[in-house]
Amino acid sequence: MLRASAEKKILNFKRPAGTSRGVLTDKLCWIIKVWDEASPHLVGVGEASVIKTLSPDWSPNYEIKLAEVVQNIEYHKQSNFEDLKEFPSIKFGCEMAVIDLESGGEQEYFSSPFTEGKEGITINGLIWMGEKSFMFDQIKSKLDAGFNCVKLKIGAIDFKEEIDLLKYIRSQFSSKEVELRVDANGAFEPSKALEKLKTLNEFDLHSIEQPIKQGQWQQMAELCATSPLDIALDEELIGVTSQNEREQMLREINPQYIILKPSLLGGFAASDQWIQLAEKLDIKWWITSALESNVGLNALAQYTFTKGNKLPQGLGTGQLFTNNLPSSLNIKGDKLYHH
Repeated sequence: MLRASAEKKILNFKRPAGTSRGVLTDKLCWIIKVWDEASPHLVGVGEASVIKTLSPDWSPNYEIKLAEVVQNIEYHKQSNFEDLKEFPSIKFGCEMAVIDLESGGEQEYFSSPFTEGKEGITINGLIWMGEKSFMFDQIKSKLDAGFNCVKLKIGAIDFKEEIDLLKYIRSQFSSKEVELRVDANGAFEPSKALEKLKTLNEFDLHSIEQPIKQGQWQQMAELCATSPLDIALDEELIGVTSQNEREQMLREINPQYIILKPSLLGGFAASDQWIQLAEKLDIKWWITSALESNVGLNALAQYTFTKGNKLPQGLGTGQLFTNNLPSSLNIKGDKLYHH
């Protein structure tokens, strides 16, 4: 008989993290532990992690639901947690913990040359929103560290200032020296989005994530068809849980890329389903973390390596927080390694 527990942890940002939805100062997560009554010394560890402004399952009753799931872990395991589709972060944490338990309880979720420390994962450097000087300092720091692909959050400060920043970056670094991705987090008005995408395209960008808010399939499809800049769907994927609806959405919008955040999409099995669809429809993809603690990041990185995707992935080592859990990950240049 399986048993489980969940321990709440509040992660504090080293400095407020600016997004187009506001500024984050802390982040909630719960460390889930799963064990079998017959072998209580063997424990699997997972993480249920939420972003209050983004996670579809976040509500004031979240902890009540999590407590119920933990109390009845054996029951939920019987469906491989498919009955938790409306609670993707909890599904992700439980799935992760069970994979760990079944793998021996050493937090080696997916064995590979990555977990053996032999190979790394190419990642992008993440640049947070803020004053222009702050954003530029971050970019310089990432490039000095050896990153070749940098992702900028845009949409929170004045668009003209962001254009000035991109103009300055490109005056210093060509597209051969640094690949630039931008993430609008749905900040653009649909009526003005195409004009802004044309302006952004002048700076030889790789792609833009979620230019307009999710749920506007027709407008997003028109943008994907007419934009000179490649579009990646991000938030658009959240809450779309049936495979039929997923395929309908991807066929209708026909984006150039999709971005997978397993803790927002319902775990590894759900991400596998998205990947299968994307590849069937010739849509490229990459995987991104969603501000998990080092427990979740470790599992995400191990999973990501097994997918064999050579694009820079959106992973890191949890350096944003002052009180993170111990990490088994480190960065050398623009590669993430497990040790």
